[in-house]
Parts: sequence; structure tokens; C-alpha cells
Amino acid sequence: MNLSAPDAHLVSFAFEAWGHTRPLIAFTARVVKTRPVLVTMFTTDAFYDRVQKELSRSFEPGEEAYRSRLRLVSIAPGNTFEEEPLNEAFAAAWRKLLKGEDLVCTKTGERFPTALQPNALVVEFFSQGPIREVRASRGNKVKIYIWMPNMLAAFWRTCGPEDMGGLGDAHQKVTEEAQRTGKSYEEVAYNMIFCGSGKVIRVPGLPPMYDYEYHPQLFSFLQQMGGARFTESFETLKLADGIISVTPESYEREMVRATRKWCEENSKQVFVVGPLRVSGPNAAAYEKELSAASADAEAFLQDCLAAYGEKSVLYISFGSFFWPTENPEVLWTFLDVVMELNIPFIMSHASPLATVPDAVKTKVQTYGKGLMAAWNPQQLILNHPATGWFVTHGGQNSVLESLTAGVPQIFWPFEGDQPLNAVNMTENFDAAYELVEVRTRYSDKPIFRNGKKPLGTLEAVKAEARDVLTKAFGEDGARKRERLLQLQHEVLSEWDEGGASRRGFMNFLDSLRA
Repeated sequence: MNLSAPDAHLVSFAFEAWGHTRPLIAFTARVVKTRPVLVTMFTTDAFYDRVQKELSRSFEPGEEAYRSRLRLVSIAPGNTFEEEPLNEAFAAAWRKLLKGEDLVCTKTGERFPTALQPNALVVEFFSQGPIREVRASRGNKVKIYIWMPNMLAAFWRTCGPEDMGGLGDAHQKVTEEAQRTGKSYEEVAYNMIFCGSGKVIRVPGLPPMYDYEYHPQLFSFLQQMGGARFTESFETLKLADGIISVTPESYEREMVRATRKWCEENSKQVFVVGPLRVSGPNAAAYEKELSAASADAEAFLQDCLAAYGEKSVLYISFGSFFWPTENPEVLWTFLDVVMELNIPFIMSHASPLATVPDAVKTKVQTYGKGLMAAWNPQQLILNHPATGWFVTHGGQNSVLESLTAGVPQIFWPFEGDQPLNAVNMTENFDAAYELVEVRTRYSDKPIFRNGKKPLGTLEAVKAEARDVLTKAFGEDGARKRERLLQLQHEVLSEWDEGGASRRGFMNFLDSLRA
């Protein structure tokens, strides 16, 4: 395959959050396969091997020339929650690009020679350091696009203007409150971003919610991470030239309209490009390599298909980071009900914070219809005919993977966009269930849309689990599945000729040369 020489250079950078990085990999792979664009993707040593395998899923045999346009460069050992070292590593690598010096991968030692000067950057919405570095070094000569791998509504709640349900200029508000009260900036920022006071929040396209409904779980690690990294996002958004969102328009129609209106008023571009699916022989093969449990999972699903039929298996996963650390007995109580109802299940516990007691492992082994592993091949599981329902934290990546696979969800949200995805799928589309008795934070406060207060007991968790699981695998669940399949059709059509995501993607490529 002979390809024309690249005439644009795109740099991409996402921090160590797999739900953020995975769709960015798919996006950049589409870029190099569609136009003569050189892509330099920065990552960390800790993520390098996983990113490399995920990249391999996007290229089939005969597409090696396309793959050569995408350079994967680790720039630091990496730690998601030590932001400053990553910012410094980005700045050093960026300056080398501008000087025409070779880049050296810190993971492999591979050298990448002088290439085209970068003319565009795709970067996380809370990456203030890289954004300021680029503006300081290249002014407006490099276009900066904010990467939004989460639900648009959640982004605007944290980083958007107040008339869209957002916090507005949170940095200024935090600074003023810290000066007024004598509290530290970090403490005030955490309280503003992650705590609720009972204020009713109205975000375009979603039912009104109390602010504390955005934070349904105790998760002390958020305090370690802090809220300060989010408070300047509204200001850095102003420095950017545009937004790239992985949400499908049909999933957030009203919010997409509101986003386009805001961007138009502020001379910015918005490119809606979701969902970013990876398919083909290599996609399936390399996903199996990402998980040591792939063979066991596939065999388990095949056995369940033969013994119990289609849509019989429950898949449980809270993604690569979240876990009920403060009250894990809630999860084991839920799992007891799954086994009581004789439902075969696969459970992932990929979070570095996850621990599974020996007593639980023994119970599952005795049950004989459960499979537990730290990292399971999620797309393989969701696309298998034996899989019936997905208990999920509700991160955007998981929601879209489940939606495009046609598997309905039972939401157990923690933070970020998860509570909003739960409300969107349950209230707006009536295609899912949400567990509320599993809430461990603000569990004594009512839910705005129905006035219900969780009881906060393990007996209430059991009762809700029995009710939801019985409905899910019964007639009510079949009705919700039909509604999900209608939404699936709309979402998948976004990439058809004339679809919103195809248009958004092509418009983005055109912008690289504008």
C-alpha cells in the first residue's frame, strides 16, 4: 500500500483513565486511515503495553501503512493522580517536537525522528498544563481540541456556564470562598466539585436533580484526587478552539444542541463523533490478549449458552477504577441475591482498589455458575449471545459499548457522568434500571424525580436486587430491551452516510487544514 506523505500532524494525550484513552485510540486510528495525517500519541509507561494492544485492534492485515502514520510515545512512568509530573513530561516532549528533535519513548527507548511541526492537539478537558504550554509556545498557530470521552451533560455540569447547569468560573468562586473562610483552596474545591447542598440542578436534556444526586457513593479516593484539577476547566475551555465529543447525537440530542449553540456564540467548533466502535478480526483477537481470563470467559459463556440459552448471563463490572471501597458488603449482598436467583454471572474487579474476600471466592466456586476475574474482555462478553444484562457503574465507555451491543443495563453509579447516564437511560429512554439502595452517600436524602429516600440497609439492598433482577429477566426487562434496541439502531446510524458522527468526524479532518 503506497500512501501519500502526511500533510498535517496531530498530537493526542489522555491521562491514565482507560475509559478516556480507549476511545481516543479508536479516534486517532480512524484519522490515519481516512486522511494523510501523522498522529503522535503520548502515553505513559504504565499504559504503554495496553495502548499498543488496543491500537492493534483497529488495524487489519494489509493496513500496516496506515498504522505507520500513528506513533505511540511514552513520555513518563505515569501516575494518574500525580498531575504535575505528567504536565512536565508533556512540556518537555512538546518542546522537542517544536525544535525538530527526536522523541525517545521512555518505555522502549525507541527514537522517533523529526517530523512535521504539530498543527493540532487533542487533550483531556482537565489538562490545563498541556493547553497552556501549547498556547505559550505556539500561540494560536496550533489548534487545541478538548477531548470529551464522557457524557456531554456531565462535562457541562462541572466545567460549563451556569445557564447550562454548570458551575461557571469555578476557579474564581473557589478563590473567593477560600479567602472569605480561610479554608484551603483544595478543601473548598473538593466541596464545590464533589459535595452537594440540596440545590436543584437543571441540565439540558435531563430531568432536574438535586446536586447531591451527582455523588451517590462514598469514595474516599476522590478526596485524595481533590477537586482543584477541575476548577480551571472553564477557563481552559476558553483557550481551546473546539470540542470533540464521543457522545452520539441521538443519545443526548438536547445537550448536543445546547453545546453547538454555546460553541457558535463563543467562536468554537464542536465535533460529535460517537460511538467509536472497533470491529473486525483483529479487534476480537487482540481484545482477548488484553485479558488473561479471555479463554475462561469465552468457555463460560459458551457453556451458559448451551445450558441456559441466550441472554441468560449477568455481567458485572465497575470499570477499571471504581469500586465500592467504603462499604463492600453491599456488593457481596447483591451477589448473594444473584446466586439466590440462580443467575449465571461474570464479574470483573479491575480496579486497583478492589479486593475480593476468600469467603466470597469460595462461595462463588461452590455456586458453580459464576466467574470472577480482575480483567475480562468486555466487548467479547457484551457481544456474546449468552449475555443478557450488564450491571455497570455507568461510565460513558461502558454505556456505549453495552448500548451498541444491544445489552441493557442495571446502573450502580458512583461519580462523574455515571449518575447522569443512569438517569438518561432509565428516565429518558426507559431502557434500563437503576439501583438506589446501594447508595452509600446522601442515602438519607430524597431523589428529586420521585421523592424516594433509600433506606440504607442491607435488607433494602437485598429487596431491591430481587425486584430489579426478577424484572430484568422477565417481561418488564424484555420491554426495556426492545426500547434499547430502538436506541441502538439510532446510535449506530450516526456513522452511516449523512449521519451526525460521520459529518462531525469529516469536519474535524477538514479543520486540520483550515
